[in-house]
Amino acid sequence: MKRINFLLAVLLVSTFAFSRVQVDTISVFSSKMKKEVKNVVILPENYSIKKHYPVVYLLHGYSDNYAKWVKMVPSVKALSTEYQFILVCPDGGYSSWYFDSPIDSTFQYESYITKDLLHFIDSHYSTIPNRTARAITGLSMGGHGALYLAIRNPELFGSAGSMSGGVDLRTSTKAYDLAKRIGSIESHPSEWDNRSVINMVEKLKNNDLNLIIDCGVSDFFYQINAALHRRLMALKIDHDYIERPGEHNWKYWENSIQYQFLFFERCFQKGKK
Repeated sequence: MKRINFLLAVLLVSTFAFSRVQVDTISVFSSKMKKEVKNVVILPENYSIKKHYPVVYLLHGYSDNYAKWVKMVPSVKALSTEYQFILVCPDGGYSSWYFDSPIDSTFQYESYITKDLLHFIDSHYSTIPNRTARAITGLSMGGHGALYLAIRNPELFGSAGSMSGGVDLRTSTKAYDLAKRIGSIESHPSEWDNRSVINMVEKLKNNDLNLIIDCGVSDFFYQINAALHRRLMALKIDHDYIERPGEHNWKYWENSIQYQFLFFERCFQKGKK
């Protein structure tokens, strides 16, 4: 009996340790902000350095942090295993909007993600270090951030998505700390115009990026997402666009992420051909 109890205890400890290995919290130094930034890395079960995995960067929304996705949608761990993706959830600050602020040196999150974090992940995990096997998506502030980073860094990301994204900054001029990051719209209108994804897509050519955009019809960002869809249609840029019943909440995003991962899996498979 003692031997059985001992074996059970060992099994429990081993299972707990194995589980911890699958969800890492890591700190990566930001060369521009001169500080350590935390991130969650989710590895699929049976992760092996003998295999190379595609990576999906998953961005949080305004006022949240690196741990929010795995806390609110723990099913992303199962999705990581189902699709054999490495998931990376960076910290984007309380209200960075994932760009390098021209007026605040403590908010330089585009440089952090595209230079420091990507290099660290590809150096320390068994990734496929190629844009065709790298995607980025996020919700709300992170939805805008994912599209923003992908459009500006096409050599890094082959696929990008947005869930309930704030894709036109000019509709939120008095909210979400945006004026603290780029100045007031009255003083710096070009910053607001040039950093809004709805305008940035003008730079895209068809098939530059695999794009998926998703928003609930009761979401307060619905109209700007529908407008982004119409803009992409007018530009003849292929993309997947989804609208369905839903609001700006975790119930919607927990459902939405499943469609986004399916889309990315198909893109990764296409990239292998």
